[in-house]
Amino acid sequence: METNLIIEAAKFMALGMGIVFVFLVIMINALKLQAKLISKYFPQKKIEAKKVPVSTSNNTKKMAAIVAAVQHHKNLKG
Repeated sequence: METNLIIEAAKFMALGMGIVFVFLVIMINALKLQAKLISKYFPQKKIEAKKVPVSTSNNTKKMAAIVAAVQHHKNLKG
């Protein structure tokens, strides 16, 4: 009697896992198809990068502020 229930449970488990697997395969293929359609009909525009001059004094101030914040945080911990 118990063996029959275990076999039945294994069948339901395999069926459930199979349905989930098939659903995931279908979903992945649908998303890939959607990505192809979107890239075909709505192509991305290429954006050229602008060169921005780097200010060393600004970077130095930022670094000092970061170091001070980290030290303050460490001091609060104890």
